[in-house]
Amino acid sequence: MKLFVTVKSLGKRKPALAQQEIDLSPTPETLRDLITATVALNVQKLREKQESVELIPFLTGEEIQAQGETGKVGFGSIYNDGVPNIEAAVNTAIQAFEDGLYRVFICDEEAMELDAPLSLHAGDEIVFIRFTMLAGGLW
Repeated sequence: MKLFVTVKSLGKRKPALAQQEIDLSPTPETLRDLITATVALNVQKLREKQESVELIPFLTGEEIQAQGETGKVGFGSIYNDGVPNIEAAVNTAIQAFEDGLYRVFICDEEAMELDAPLSLHAGDEIVFIRFTMLAGGLW
């Protein structure tokens, strides 16, 4: 099933990243399944990026300009050679959701319960909003 995912981070200069199309199979039935499938897909992409090797990395002028607008120009190198663990990543993502570090919206409606059934259709928009912690304390 093809879904469109947008990640927004409050507190960044550019709050929205580009909408990305993801293909999840089988269709997630709960929010927990959706988070698990999304994390697994991202870990797999990271593994593929770690395994791909460019002999001579380079950037075009357009890439430099586009990256400069976001505030960081780089080759996209991954300096952590460790192989990511999908189970640990999923557990961290679930814990972060339970702790309120991010929220999930499906077609402009907030999904609040991890194990409640979801009704996803092809082409639905999913938005992950990551919250930014403020410095200091309330005491």
